[in-house]
Amino acid sequence: MSIDKNEYTRNSEQGKTHEGPERSSPYPVSRLGAPISLVNSAREIEAADRQIGSQLEGKLELIARQIKNLQEEARLVMEKARLDMMLHKASCSFTRIPGKIYFVYSQQNEQLHMSLLSPDDWQGEPPYPYEGAYRMENDMTWTRVD
Repeated sequence: MSIDKNEYTRNSEQGKTHEGPERSSPYPVSRLGAPISLVNSAREIEAADRQIGSQLEGKLELIARQIKNLQEEARLVMEKARLDMMLHKASCSFTRIPGKIYFVYSQQNEQLHMSLLSPDDWQGEPPYPYEGAYRMENDMTWTRVD
């Protein structure tokens, strides 16, 4: 049985090292091939580490910015919900109807009071400090209109 050079590449010290044609070898099999240098391999690994580290840092910075933005958005949503709850708990002597504008005053005991009368209706002297005008939306939230 003869060994075809295209089917096997032999290393005289270690025996059979690669099966298949020379062109598919993962390492140079000819004196004319580029030499494998551990220094070059180490440089490639170091460059890859730097590149991966840079990419990782960039992605983590982006995620950190997104987290800050989401935290701010969550804070605004919580603040809006708190205001909506306070307005729903405000005292009033009428049935609230979505789409209507109501005027909010702060009574002496710090409780909010909702009225159909604007500060102008009181001729600029409302009985309590004026807090703002709000429209009740169809989804039961409130929108400030002044």
